[in-house]
Amino acid sequence: MNGTYILLLILGGFLGFLGAHFFREYLASQKIKDADDKVALILSSAEQKAESLIKEAQLEAKDRLFKMKSDFDAETSEAHAEIKKQENRLQQKRESIEKKQEQIELQVKEAIRKEKELNKRENKIGLKEQKYNDLLEDQRRQLEVISGLTAEGAKELLIQSMENEARHDAAKLIKRITIEAKENADKEAKKIMATTIQRYAGDYVAERTVSVVQLPDDEMKGRIIGREGRNIRALEAATGIDLIIDDTPEAVILSGFNPVRREVARLSLLRLIEDGRIHPARIEDIVKKVTEEVDVVIKEAGDQAAFDLGVHGIDSELIKYLGRLKFRTSYAQNVLQHSIEAGFLCGTMAAELGLNVKLAKRMGLLHDIGKSIDHEVDGSHAEIGARLAKKYGESDKIVHAIAAHHEAIPPESVYDLLVQAADSLSGARPGARKELLGNYIKRLEELEAIANEFKGVSNSYAIQAGRELRVIVDGGTLSDNDSFMLSRDIVKKIEELLTFPGQIKVTVIRETRAVEYANK
Repeated sequence: MNGTYILLLILGGFLGFLGAHFFREYLASQKIKDADDKVALILSSAEQKAESLIKEAQLEAKDRLFKMKSDFDAETSEAHAEIKKQENRLQQKRESIEKKQEQIELQVKEAIRKEKELNKRENKIGLKEQKYNDLLEDQRRQLEVISGLTAEGAKELLIQSMENEARHDAAKLIKRITIEAKENADKEAKKIMATTIQRYAGDYVAERTVSVVQLPDDEMKGRIIGREGRNIRALEAATGIDLIIDDTPEAVILSGFNPVRREVARLSLLRLIEDGRIHPARIEDIVKKVTEEVDVVIKEAGDQAAFDLGVHGIDSELIKYLGRLKFRTSYAQNVLQHSIEAGFLCGTMAAELGLNVKLAKRMGLLHDIGKSIDHEVDGSHAEIGARLAKKYGESDKIVHAIAAHHEAIPPESVYDLLVQAADSLSGARPGARKELLGNYIKRLEELEAIANEFKGVSNSYAIQAGRELRVIVDGGTLSDNDSFMLSRDIVKKIEELLTFPGQIKVTVIRETRAVEYANK
């Protein structure tokens, strides 16, 4: 029973296994069939879509082709139309050129005809000219016989007469123009100058550079020299100034080009004399202290000058150069004081003319800044000053005014002329400057010699310290108009040959004297 049961179980399990196997195969075949159907369906759908896309592409290609054909046809039509227009224009131009060519041919024919007529006229004129020349030659011979003059002599006489007449007319014209100009310009210029001078009150006493130090006694000279000259060598080395100790009683002469160093040497020597202790170590100490004090004085002097004129914003280094002018003189006139005067005069004249007063004052104050180092740097003080002003940020107008104030370069603006005028006014006012007697006499003699060189001058006199030249001329030789021309010629020659501050007035005096004596 048990064996049968087991056998049945085995048989049942085998049959179940076979059934499951056949069922799986059925399911697999069924899935394969379904997959084939799906594939067929997908292929059918893809074929349909492909056919649809192909048809759409064909339609789109046809549309594009049609559009391109339409565009091409339109462009072709426009091109044909434009070509037609160009052909019409060319045809019109050709016709116009042909008409112009016909006109030119007619004009050429007319010109040829006129040229022939002109040639005929020229021949006739040539014959007449020859006839007239013969007549003139005949008349010239007759005139030479009658007058006793050759053709060249008559020509010279005529040229001389015309030249004298032209000079006479030119002199009258120049005189009239000058008088008219002076009537208008002199009044305004004199007004401006008078107002400027009246508004400035400057000292008449000029400062001088101190080059001599007075000593309490001659024994002090020995102490300054020191044992084997050690003291004087130490002082010269520390200050850069030469000390001249000679037979001059109770005095030591300081010699050096640098005015600041000379002032340091002067003050140091005075301090040493007061202190009484004179030896190399003490000299170095005193010179160092005095140098610092002088630097402070220089800075304060520059600041004070700028403050007095109301000029602000000047570079601190330029202020120091300005302060150094306190110890610089020109013809015994203190240059810093001269610069302040020039700045004030520039500002006053600018105010009268309606110009920028601050700019004019700044130009006047800085115009001689180059004199602070002109003993150390090559070039004129105007060139040096212009370089300094440019280096420390001053404007191009100010730089040019400084460079042009002695006409080393031509002035470009009215401000340049104001600086020149202010410089001359400050230097030429009474008492501002001093000259050596020899130079003064030489200048007067040169003025008179220049005037005496001219024809018709009987005598000349330089007066008012050489600022006016009176010229006496012969009334029988020169006319009034000739006298006027003579004054201009003398002025030009003075400007060419002489160098002088300010201006020189030339006055030509012509008079005719009739003298008779009554006798009994």
